[in-house]
Amino acid sequence: MSGAGDAPLIATALLPRDLQARFTALRTEHFPPERNYLEAHVTLFHALPAMCEGEALTYLKRVAGEFAPVDAWVEGLMPLGGGTAIKLSSPDMLALREMIADHFRGMLTQQDQHRPRLHVTIQNKVSGKEAKALQAALAGTIDPHPFSFRGLALHRYRGGPWEMIKEFAFRGRGTA
Repeated sequence: MSGAGDAPLIATALLPRDLQARFTALRTEHFPPERNYLEAHVTLFHALPAMCEGEALTYLKRVAGEFAPVDAWVEGLMPLGGGTAIKLSSPDMLALREMIADHFRGMLTQQDQHRPRLHVTIQNKVSGKEAKALQAALAGTIDPHPFSFRGLALHRYRGGPWEMIKEFAFRGRGTA
């Protein structure tokens, strides 16, 4: 892929557009602005090797074509120590992620070999006191409710901002 170099690849699960907008607004309001390069996102893999880009594009396209939107649940707030996130749960997305991890076995970083805690970070790299203050301020404002992930995306890490490579909408009938 032209210009790819050695930049690692990041795979994410796509939120519904309304949740994406709401969580991005929270992130914009509460994330330290000098480090806020991204919209709200749900990371599935932090660093697939750059050399796998062609394979990742082909594989994620195939997977997205086979699966229907994936059921999930907004749980509420999730403390991150020096930050705050929105906790999500989705056994089906975790099963789909495991399938992708199995495909890329032997190429995953140590971090990506472990099952993630699904979440959207809305504040990070602040003091514990600041994080707890935000959690107290937002208590009761994040109502648990169902949603469906609408697809997958592949990005290239560029030091701060991510470069979007491609989105893959779920179009199939199957489930993880």
